[in-house]
Amino acid sequence: MKVLLIDDSKTMRNIQKGILAKLGYEDLEEACDGLDALGKVGAFNPELLLVDWNMPNMDGLTFVKKYRAQGGTSPIIMVTTEAEKSRVVEAIKAGVNNYVVKPFTPDIMGQRIKETLERCAAA
Repeated sequence: MKVLLIDDSKTMRNIQKGILAKLGYEDLEEACDGLDALGKVGAFNPELLLVDWNMPNMDGLTFVKKYRAQGGTSPIIMVTTEAEKSRVVEAIKAGVNNYVVKPFTPDIMGQRIKETLERCAAA
């Protein structure tokens, strides 16, 4: 499965890569912000996107809105420090399929990915 990691923190991308590798996801692409991700999403054609909210150049929420507006249908999990309920609702309205609050454990990340993929497959 092709997964696009979008986060301005290389450390956070490396943590996510480690977790994804343990879960059996090896086909990964990285983007350092929403602008970078928009440039890569077409060619890479990810089946799952893990998106940070707070990034320079283009934040995660703006990326999600643009990706959905361009017809992007792959599941998106927002991985962020933004834990307020209003922010979660805002992200879901923008087209996010699930939400993980940093810091997270590998188990939480694995569970959210599984939930998201099952929910999207059933839809």
